[in-house]
Amino acid sequence: MFSNETLQAMKPDWKKIVHHYSQPDLKKSIRELIVTFVPLLTLIILMYLSLQVSVWLTLALSLPTAGFLVRTFIILHDCGHGSFFKSKKANDWVGLICGVFTFTPYFHWRHSHAIHHASSGDLDRRGIGDVMTLTVREYLALPWYRKLSYRIYRHPLVLFGIAPLLLFLVMHRIPYGPGGKRERWSVHFTNLALLALFLTLGYFLGFWNVIVVHLPAFALASLAGVWMFYVQHQFEDTYWEHHPEWEYLAASLKGSSYYKLPKVLQWFTGNIGFHHIHHLSPKIPNYNLPKAFKENPLFQHVTVITFWESMKTISLKLWDEEKRTMVGWRELKSLRATPPAGA
Repeated sequence: MFSNETLQAMKPDWKKIVHHYSQPDLKKSIRELIVTFVPLLTLIILMYLSLQVSVWLTLALSLPTAGFLVRTFIILHDCGHGSFFKSKKANDWVGLICGVFTFTPYFHWRHSHAIHHASSGDLDRRGIGDVMTLTVREYLALPWYRKLSYRIYRHPLVLFGIAPLLLFLVMHRIPYGPGGKRERWSVHFTNLALLALFLTLGYFLGFWNVIVVHLPAFALASLAGVWMFYVQHQFEDTYWEHHPEWEYLAASLKGSSYYKLPKVLQWFTGNIGFHHIHHLSPKIPNYNLPKAFKENPLFQHVTVITFWESMKTISLKLWDEEKRTMVGWRELKSLRATPPAGA
């Protein structure tokens, strides 16, 4: 965990440190595209062919396919930050294509994700591009029906089962929220591209076959994506402050974890587990994050969460401003939080 002393020591130099890793390498970026899209397209073809053998084989192939869909989203993610290529146009075109594969309107998502980076850990700027999180006092001040809706929202079956599909299949089809014409256009473009793709594949291969091949893989990929985003901000000693006290450096390094995954999962998730470094400098390409971590001991003094330890974060539901920690429903019973005046 970063101490206040460590953060103070980093303030003069952190921009210089991250700049060293912030230059995209064209050869590495092209290699990332090849090792992601060639296996992804191959697996999709194999899934269609496997329907002639057994639907269970098709479902088994959905697991590695989901892994490459996650990698596709990571490429979109880097393009959205302008870190995958030096060329803005290249980033945007590749991002748009990745957006079709991942059911994500590129410019719309990019806008809301930029807001997330600019406000992560800020109690006064919640609500866009984040997991809805209430403080203990806010929750206790709610009427019963809103408490119930929050409990339902934070239930694992909803947050990691229903919500990912609802987000990618439904909410991403609607041009809502912040942004202008370009953001709304990207929603319509993605919708039209997906509709054309679905109708074409359905006409030639059968609509039911299209659903059987794509839906399971996409469901697994969306679950993994939401889980990765959740666990890297929703850990016990994360960072939340009201806006006057909020600091970008502290929010990045104390409010984002290092999700230490097995190497194969680290590869499929595009090194996004080094989330504290990514939040500190979104301009660092995903393939440079491990190097930045290894070469800078300062980046190693961070909250480390292993795969099995991350399972414990599922029980965390609220931010306790007094104890400065995330708590669950059991801990809530023992707290003596006072609702805000006038509630």
